[in-house]
Amino acid sequence: MAHIRQIEHSEATGELKTFYDDLAEIAGGVPNVVKLASLKLPAMKAAQDLYQSVLYHDSGLTMAQKEMVSTVVSVINGCDY
Repeated sequence: MAHIRQIEHSEATGELKTFYDDLAEIAGGVPNVVKLASLKLPAMKAAQDLYQSVLYHDSGLTMAQKEMVSTVVSVINGCDY
C-alpha cells in the first residue's frame, strides 16, 4: 500500500500552522485530503482556493445541492472518499 507523508495539524509550524488553524476554524478540522498536500503549501493553497471558489460562489444552488452533486459525481467516478 502506498503511503504519502503528511504534516498533521499538531505538528505544523509557521505558515502551514496558520493555514491549518484558519481552515480548522471554518471546517471544524483539517480534512485528510488537505493534509495530503501539506509538504507543498503553494499547491495546497491553490487547491483550496479552487475548492472555495467552486463551492461558495453564487451559482443558484443551495449548499445541500452542491454537496449532492459532488456525491453523485464521486459515485459515478468510483471514488469512495
